[in-house]
Amino acid sequence: MPETSHSNYPWISDQADGTYKNPVLYADYSDPDVIQHGDDFYMISSSFNCTPGLPVLHSRDLVNWKLINHAVKNLPHPRYEEFHSGSGIWAPSIRFHQGLFWIFFPMVEDGIYVTTAKDPAGTWSEPRLVLAGKGLIDPCPFWDEDGQAYLVHAYARSRSGLRDKIHVRPMSPDATKILGDGKIVFEEPERHPYMEGPKVHKKNGWYYIFAPAGGVPQGWQAVLRSRHIYGPYEDKIVLEKGKTPINGPHQGALIELAHGEDWFLHFQDAGLYGRIVHLQPVTWKDGWPRMGIDFDGNGVGEPVARWNKPSIPGKHAIETPATTDEFDGPTLGRQWQWNANHRDNWISFSERKNQLRFFSQPKKKADLLHVPSLLLQKFPARAFTVETALEFTARQPGEQAGLIVVGRAHATLALRQANDGTNLVFQIANEDRWTQAIATTSVHLRVTVRDGGACRFACGEGKSWTEIPVDFTAEQAEWIGARVGIYSLAPANGPTGFTDFAYFRFSGPI
Repeated sequence: MPETSHSNYPWISDQADGTYKNPVLYADYSDPDVIQHGDDFYMISSSFNCTPGLPVLHSRDLVNWKLINHAVKNLPHPRYEEFHSGSGIWAPSIRFHQGLFWIFFPMVEDGIYVTTAKDPAGTWSEPRLVLAGKGLIDPCPFWDEDGQAYLVHAYARSRSGLRDKIHVRPMSPDATKILGDGKIVFEEPERHPYMEGPKVHKKNGWYYIFAPAGGVPQGWQAVLRSRHIYGPYEDKIVLEKGKTPINGPHQGALIELAHGEDWFLHFQDAGLYGRIVHLQPVTWKDGWPRMGIDFDGNGVGEPVARWNKPSIPGKHAIETPATTDEFDGPTLGRQWQWNANHRDNWISFSERKNQLRFFSQPKKKADLLHVPSLLLQKFPARAFTVETALEFTARQPGEQAGLIVVGRAHATLALRQANDGTNLVFQIANEDRWTQAIATTSVHLRVTVRDGGACRFACGEGKSWTEIPVDFTAEQAEWIGARVGIYSLAPANGPTGFTDFAYFRFSGPI
């Protein structure tokens, strides 16, 4: 089946003809894990330094996904009051056990935490530390038929000095404590370097550990199996790039449908777009899964570009995670995340009807990238346009508010208060690249992102827009894709004003 253009906005995977195209999510839902509960599927992903963290998505067909919640409001350590690049919540896992949904997640600097809920769309418990240790990552719980429980995890060399190891530890069935050191059950760095992300399943008396290896950009999906939880394990590569354009297809979730049809959701490193989510059909042969289709006949599956949807009864509405926010409700849309731990009083919806009032936060860091109070969204497609309208009320020179694209570097188009009036300023990496005095404090701002990340900012309204004559290309940040959003900042000392944002609208590229 031919691959479809990736430049469309919004990105819609469901082709409305019984097929879907990959990815099913063209957005940075990194390290996905998925479970089925009744007729519902729930996906979670890593969120690193962003809050609220641990996004929870819902689907009825594995193709159409809606963002319904976040399991963690703020990261459970005071250090995250400040921005920490590449830190925070790494690859989590979700399971259902004894009437509760469980999410185990690593805080890479601190250890492995757990949170629970009766309803994934409801309130999750305060995170509780299960296993302390720097560099312990990618946990997955497993409750066996005999009532014994285990925690499986990997290691981040950047924090622990260890890598390539899959560790199984005995755990109390209520997940309140680890009961012993357990055992390193697999370590083959020459054949499977950077092995991590273990997910445990049991089928026909075999223990399976699904584990990606080879590193994020160019890795593969391996599966380990044994008759005993502590091994020894044999291994097999079950998904690889092959001759497809899908690099590094690995790290995700096996879903076994009731009628015997199996599927695998995994990520692909798409550079500035982050780690996007693909769906692969799964078949079994000789007790081993094969993901995707073995196009080149070497016994290892390769990713499909387009395929028949999972055979799940019923009609399923086409769904994509929300992007546009008209700011006409009592809260932010769930698609928004802050750059670090946040406070509710940074914004208000009661000060002005159908407007987001963003109270200017003191700018304590010279680099805008390190400011906690950036309000951001994931890139939702390869090409798109964002428009916002704002009214700026400054209290002192140096206060600024506007539109921002953030990654390894960043660009802003913003109003900035000067001693003698207000300027419209375009910055790249904290450096003024274009400035114009402006006789108003109410403006419409726009950024168009082209396929490949080329960004063109503009100021105007309706059909009359003035483009900023400076180019900027978005880049990924550490472990996460580029993001787009708004901010309102003041100097670290002195009075602070506010900015009223009327909307934040996505559309196709202009």
